[in-house]
Amino acid sequence: MIWVNQIVQGVLLGGYYALIACGLSFMFGVMRLINLAHGSIAVMAAFALWMLSGRFQISPFAGLAVVLPLLAALGWVLQRAVLERSARGGALVPILSTFGLAIMIDNLLFQQFGADTRSLAPYLDTLSYDSWTITDDIYVGKLAAMIFAAAVVLLGGLQLFLSNTQLGRSIRATAADADTVGLIGINARRVNAAAAAIAMVTAGVAGAFLAMRATFNPYAGPLQLIFAFEAAVIGGAGSLWGTLGGGILLGVAQSVGAQINPQGFLIAGHLAFFLALFSRLYAGKAGIGRLPQRLRRLFA
Repeated sequence: MIWVNQIVQGVLLGGYYALIACGLSFMFGVMRLINLAHGSIAVMAAFALWMLSGRFQISPFAGLAVVLPLLAALGWVLQRAVLERSARGGALVPILSTFGLAIMIDNLLFQQFGADTRSLAPYLDTLSYDSWTITDDIYVGKLAAMIFAAAVVLLGGLQLFLSNTQLGRSIRATAADADTVGLIGINARRVNAAAAAIAMVTAGVAGAFLAMRATFNPYAGPLQLIFAFEAAVIGGAGSLWGTLGGGILLGVAQSVGAQINPQGFLIAGHLAFFLALFSRLYAGKAGIGRLPQRLRRLFA
């Protein structure tokens, strides 16, 4: 039963990994860009919520109503001012631009808040540690269950948005052929800016739950980026529901690895990532050179 509990905890942890990977996978699927600042933006959102809760006594959940629109505006401006311009210099320049943005965000957060770790748990009353006892050996944390449910709702809502709204269909068309959509009246610049705004909002949601479930500091972004990248690759970069599956597999691997050996948490996750990566590259199911298939999985 101990192993069953570890798997349950891994599945719940996978919900968080799916959340943090959602925006990264979505941005790659639409703009073919790996945003290396994704984790740092999530941590920036965590600090913003912490500041609203600590200084103004605003609930972290209510604070999302302030933080998420600001992140959407940031995503729009980032696409128009940085990513769109850097894309003209080739595929590598936008990646380097987001790498520089991540460094800038991390250092600005350090300058403003210092190196101390912080958490939103003190502002959640008992939610941060309450759980349901299933059996003597199996328990489900209420916050962990909420995070998993949020991941399913966010990914499912995003899928419905892409399939049933005009903007969603425009995003799908732009992802398929950004150079041709102008012939049918779609403004690819606006669509990409809207997609970047959506990706930033998902990063903000992930950052909020990061701050609720664990501690964070100004330099926590790169580790979150690694988790997001591994979950996205395991699930198939560009696939929304695949991202959920990848997050769950990563979470289960880490949870089981920690049970085997205290040092096995990260090692088991990295091993699952490399196995998935090599299987995709050598089996040819979702290799790097097969982007159209990934896009069809994302927007089906």
